[in-house]
Amino acid sequence: MRSIRLPEPPGATLGMPEIFEGGGYSVVRRAVVIGNGYSGAENQCIGLVRALGLSDNQTLYRVTRPRGRINDWLRWLPVSFHKKLDYAIRRVFGESRLFMLLQGKKVSSLPYQNGRMSGLSSVLEADAKQIAAMAHETFDKEGPLLVVASGWDTISIASSIRRLAPQSVFVVQIQHPRTHLDRFDMVVTPQHDYYPLTPSGQQEIPKFLRRWITPREPPGSNVVLTVGALHQVDSSTLRAAALTWHNELAPLPRPLLVINIGGPTSHCRYGVDLAKQLVDALHKVLPSCGSVRVSFSRRTPEKVSGIILRQFRDHPKVYIWGGEDPNPHMGHLAWADAFVITADSVSMLSEACTTGKPVYVAGAERCTWKFSAFHKSLRDRGMSRPFTGKEDISESWCYPPLNDAGEAAARVRVALAERGWSLGR
Repeated sequence: MRSIRLPEPPGATLGMPEIFEGGGYSVVRRAVVIGNGYSGAENQCIGLVRALGLSDNQTLYRVTRPRGRINDWLRWLPVSFHKKLDYAIRRVFGESRLFMLLQGKKVSSLPYQNGRMSGLSSVLEADAKQIAAMAHETFDKEGPLLVVASGWDTISIASSIRRLAPQSVFVVQIQHPRTHLDRFDMVVTPQHDYYPLTPSGQQEIPKFLRRWITPREPPGSNVVLTVGALHQVDSSTLRAAALTWHNELAPLPRPLLVINIGGPTSHCRYGVDLAKQLVDALHKVLPSCGSVRVSFSRRTPEKVSGIILRQFRDHPKVYIWGGEDPNPHMGHLAWADAFVITADSVSMLSEACTTGKPVYVAGAERCTWKFSAFHKSLRDRGMSRPFTGKEDISESWCYPPLNDAGEAAARVRVALAERGWSLGR
């Protein structure tokens, strides 16, 4: 039997038959990232876009809210509500001392923009109508638009874009949005975001509160569950970092132990107690280390960093990064033989577990709620172990590297194919 051949599509002057429509316009070659001004959230979006091969054609929009007294009190409300409230307060109080105190600013140091006092009204939001219109108007020429968003303040923007231009966009919301998930084409969220549905979560949540806590039902077909947080670390970035930091880190005595210290959170509380625990454990493992590199995050309390500095500032094996540029974080990921990371940072732990190298966690026993579920997940997969001070850093162990961004990207490709779209560069 002879194979059936479709006729060649006619030239542009005759128009495009319906059977060929979408062929040239169904390739996703561009992405919009909607961030909230926090590097942890935006890094997840950029990491997914990178895994999809669209890094060279991405545009970043931000929905940011100011921080300080009244802004922190109302942090769960939309930025648009903050703006309206700010306008009303200004009409009543003007630029008085009381208004400045409500903003949580010192009277003498209130910032100005373009000659006027800056406040909530100066916050710039990503415009959902504008982005949706751009996606619709450029669809025939540039194809579909991938929209990737993360963070509480981006939820309404991302869902509005999908509602306004459903045929021109594919919208991915990272982290559980605590709202109707069918407002997005895909939701990428850690497994521990579904902790309220687990037996442990049910035990921790009083029965009368369960109906108010999301999620209240298992993930649907448009939900991708990850182990940790998405990020930009992969084999190619590690190779590039290894070259960049070769001269500084390659000559160090081995094994090289990297210690990353974050800061306490509402579900992982600690202070000087953990710092003292770290100091004691580090003193015990130092004989098995060739060298140690310590880094603090912006969230690290001074009382914690101060204890570490006083103990190891002059130790010949220990180098403490003081926060000046360039940041050695990527070089540390590439060259370290093992890591010690405080339990508060899902992002730092996720990045370290991408390397397949030993990861020791400090302070996991202080974590509650879904943080405890995250740490259990890492331990069950053989990706992390508690840092006790009894470790021999020269004894290595390994595991299949974590690849959340790659796996999420694969699911996006499948979902695009189901719509008749594909990825291009």
